[in-house]
Amino acid sequence: QVQLVESGGGLAQPGGSLRLTCAASGSIFSINAMGWYRQAPGKERELVAAITRGGSTNYADSVKGRFTISRDNAVSTWYLQMNSLKPEDSAAYYCNARAPRGNGVVDYWGKGTLVAVSS
Repeated sequence: QVQLVESGGGLAQPGGSLRLTCAASGSIFSINAMGWYRQAPGKERELVAAITRGGSTNYADSVKGRFTISRDNAVSTWYLQMNSLKPEDSAAYYCNARAPRGNGVVDYWGKGTLVAVSS
């Protein structure tokens, strides 16, 4: 089992920055990919950014060039640096960890942290 706790959400002005942190505990050795998802009211949860244990990254087109995902070497903490924030970035942001299980994968989720971008 992996437990995830997000922090760093809050209110930012358009053009501002926030940094989200995800702290993982438990069987972190099993994690092979980490990510951030977001869900705005009335919308489906969507991938924002992901990073593998090896360091490969993937971003949603809407955040490329503005957001950066990173992780520590122990794969116990990962971050989402969000710059040039826009009102449409407002959402609940969820930390995700993925680990292999049998012939498939298992996803672990944090409880979410709210990001509001408004003037």
